[in-house]
Amino acid sequence: MRKLPFLGFVPLVLIQTAGAQTTPPTFTPDRVRAHVEFLADDLLEGRDTGSRGHEIAAKYVATQLESFGLKPGGENGTWQQRVTFQQTSWSAERGSVTITGTAGEQRFPHAGEVLVSLSPREPKLDVSGDLVFVGYGVEDARLGLDDYRGLDVKGKIVVVLRGFPKGMPSEEGAHVSAMKAITAERHGAIGIAVVGTLQSDKALPWDKMLHYADEPNYDWVETDGTVHVEAPGVRAGASLHGAAAGAVFAGSSRSLASILKEADKVGGKPRGFALKTRMRIQSESQAQRVTSPNVIGVLPGSDPALAGEYVVLSAHLDHLGITPLKPDDDPKKDRINNGALDNAAGVATLLEVARAAAAAPNKPRRSILFVATTAEEKGLLGSDYFARHPTVPIRQIVGNVDLDMPLLLYRFTDVVAFGANHSTFGKIVADAVAPMSIALSPDPMPEQGIFTRSDHYMLVKQGVPAVFLVTGFANGGEKVWGEFLSGAYHSGNDDLTQKIDWQSGARFAEANYRITRAMADGDKPPLWIEGDYFGDLFAPKAARAPRK
Repeated sequence: MRKLPFLGFVPLVLIQTAGAQTTPPTFTPDRVRAHVEFLADDLLEGRDTGSRGHEIAAKYVATQLESFGLKPGGENGTWQQRVTFQQTSWSAERGSVTITGTAGEQRFPHAGEVLVSLSPREPKLDVSGDLVFVGYGVEDARLGLDDYRGLDVKGKIVVVLRGFPKGMPSEEGAHVSAMKAITAERHGAIGIAVVGTLQSDKALPWDKMLHYADEPNYDWVETDGTVHVEAPGVRAGASLHGAAAGAVFAGSSRSLASILKEADKVGGKPRGFALKTRMRIQSESQAQRVTSPNVIGVLPGSDPALAGEYVVLSAHLDHLGITPLKPDDDPKKDRINNGALDNAAGVATLLEVARAAAAAPNKPRRSILFVATTAEEKGLLGSDYFARHPTVPIRQIVGNVDLDMPLLLYRFTDVVAFGANHSTFGKIVADAVAPMSIALSPDPMPEQGIFTRSDHYMLVKQGVPAVFLVTGFANGGEKVWGEFLSGAYHSGNDDLTQKIDWQSGARFAEANYRITRAMADGDKPPLWIEGDYFGDLFAPKAARAPRK
């Protein structure tokens, strides 16, 4: 892509809405910087879910939205939607996997060659069953996937390969992969054991997975006090590696090595079969409950015909908190994960768009919800709760742009809207930022399936067209992204000592103002593209835009 000169602050061009023309508010680096400096300060201690620091951050966001003139969009006339979470942690005994077969009995303790999943509903878990290999453990008639065909897994533990068949579209593959427990439950399985493939082990090596072995698990809690679990019938889970993975296939008609070799070919789909081994999964855990808020403000729409529709601009407010001190750590080590770019920068952008939209003399036609979510770092939990318990009727939410970790470390000349190809968001975003000489670039890392891995996807699963917007790879962005992801990302170095380009922060805020207003002011809301996989799956009765 041709390198475009950076022009500093570019005044907004006139925007045409409902027959009126006006110059929208300006965006300044100082405003963006002020928000990030507050949210990423050490005093907030990394904004961990349920922490005092996150509560302070939530109060800051709410007071800012109130000062802009927005209305409370939370529960019971407040700015908050308070979510209860269960934190499940290991007891002293932790867990183990025992495999029994022709080679006898072998026990593998947690955090060696197995990783046992914590059970939020069974503090003393003890599940045993015969084993059945089910390939990747995925089903989807449209994609030609039917891994359970001819297999009886009722009351048994299924053994699945991590990920999805090599060569299939990554976004669809990531979705069906995330559905493995639900699919197993539908067929009557009581447990699931995951074995890495050659491809998945390169993407996420076992030693990196072990870094998270002692981390607690979080789940949101229903209003009746029940812990939300996607597939409660699948009572136990574990990941297997090395000797543990090999032991599962002892005495079987196929070796694990031959299965992995087949899976490593494009289109490789190893067929399932009953194994000659049994597995026992045990764990002991303890639980406590914490609460943490989503913060929600609403700017009412001005068009009586469209004000009952809502567009959502969202960004996660939480981060990782304080890293526990390890025995060999220097006591003076900085352990606060400030999350300056992940995601104080996204929240700062959201606040600046809210300020500008509220101050504009030509108010948006549709209503706008500004949602700062909690527990994104725990598994997209705050956004999942909001999507399932929205503070406005879900069918009145017509589009979502999510802001997560814009890298404001270079003069960006393009943006990426992950998922833009599934709906008319592609055109909406491209047209909105074109006057700023900003291009919309295609997904630069489609193999990562990022469309399914951020907060916006929780609304997608409820049928709402949505995208995840970040600064792009042009003009040196690819190098900056690579360095950040291998360095400051999810560490104490994502703080205010980075050389943050605040002018780019103002530019990113302006771009998102334009996109948000385009969503809110268009004659038509964002629409799924005709024949799109996700639109057909999650919103089969919704209006469609023709595929071009």
